[in-house]
Amino acid sequence: MFKISVTPRFGDIDGLRHVNNNIVGIWFETGRNDIFRFFTPDLSLSYEDWKLIMVRTEYDFVGQIYYNEDVEIRTYVLKIGNSSFTLGHEAWQCGELKAKGKAVLVHFNFMEQKSVKLPDDIREKLSQHLINEEDIGKE
Repeated sequence: MFKISVTPRFGDIDGLRHVNNNIVGIWFETGRNDIFRFFTPDLSLSYEDWKLIMVRTEYDFVGQIYYNEDVEIRTYVLKIGNSSFTLGHEAWQCGELKAKGKAVLVHFNFMEQKSVKLPDDIREKLSQHLINEEDIGKE
């Protein structure tokens, strides 16, 4: 599992004085950077270098996130397929789960515009962050 800490910015707050729900997706994306580095270590965004394409995201909001406390973003692997994998994300504030989500990414060759089988070395790296479903959402 990867963990990062984010500090809600003043501009992240909406009219109801909590973090706007669009911000959580940005935080989850930031939480994927360590996974992105498995495929493209320097995070180069050229078509020749970048090797992932997102095909699905979903989020559930289970509590309100506020301005005054940092938020821990957790990222882990839920499933590994032939050319795709599913990541899980959680946002925790003050010891409480506030949001959770999933993202499905495909190993993709942009030059040829087709999916590519996950290499064994990357599959092994992903496997090291695989989480059992019963462990999801636990402190």
